[in-house]
Amino acid sequence: MTDGLLHSSIASLPLLACGKVRDNYAVGTDRMLMVATDRLSAFDVVMGEPIPGKGEILTQMALFWFARLHAIVPNHLTGDDPETVVAPSEREQVRGRSMLVRRLSPLPVEAVVRGYLAGSGWKEYQQTGEVCGVALPRGLRNAGKLAAPIFTPATKAEMGDHDTNITFARMSEIIGIGLAEQVRDVSIRLYEAACDFARPHGIIIADTKFEFGLDARGTLTLMDEVLTPDSSRFWPEEDYERAYLRGSNPPSYDKQFVRDWLEQARVGGQPWNKAAPAPELPPDVIEQTAARYQEALVRLTGQAGPADRV
Repeated sequence: MTDGLLHSSIASLPLLACGKVRDNYAVGTDRMLMVATDRLSAFDVVMGEPIPGKGEILTQMALFWFARLHAIVPNHLTGDDPETVVAPSEREQVRGRSMLVRRLSPLPVEAVVRGYLAGSGWKEYQQTGEVCGVALPRGLRNAGKLAAPIFTPATKAEMGDHDTNITFARMSEIIGIGLAEQVRDVSIRLYEAACDFARPHGIIIADTKFEFGLDARGTLTLMDEVLTPDSSRFWPEEDYERAYLRGSNPPSYDKQFVRDWLEQARVGGQPWNKAAPAPELPPDVIEQTAARYQEALVRLTGQAGPADRV
């Protein structure tokens, strides 16, 4: 495995935007090259060290799910090889970690589906008995399975800010009731189909978020990434029951290991204030985080991850 790609540098294409993880480049007026770097963000702060292989894993997993779920909703993939749109000297930067996609009009909301009570949903439930305006039964516990998946949208945050949970009614005001209902229904179908596939592979998908856009004809289209450890909470099934009985979340196949370390990190003798710059990640935290991403890929898809190809 390489040392990791923290920033891409594609000079042959105009840079559109640098997100927390992806660098996006214009390919003409109707396509976009999305390069998944090895950057990792936690508490909405981008770490200064890459997680080697992470961008490749995210891309492999997203492509796997896009292909598997295509019958439910169209996606933004063009089917073209990303290496064909960059200069020969830049192909190594995009190989295995890029998608060439159609440019869409993105919806300004995150489509979040929860099948289990965890994270911000658990916190909100403790305070109000609801999650994003969805009333839930009393007496639920942390990491508990919900009777049926619930749709809990959020507004997209600017770089460095936090996404904000909103009600379905508020989402309907933002994008219109008809489109909001379509996004909700499609998101739940995607989540249920993914859960049905993942469970026999030993992974519980506790929750996930989808992003959608509209093409030139107004067709709802799945975009960005889908069902990766960055956009989902993956739990190993074998650890679930024990963790639930303790009232805690199972260990996640994602950046939770980094979050846990950051919660204990100190800067200048004081606890880190969760503002940039982030503390320097130790090598063992980087290695164990990379291993969790790799295991999620292998379990779900059976594909070899970057570490297996060394």
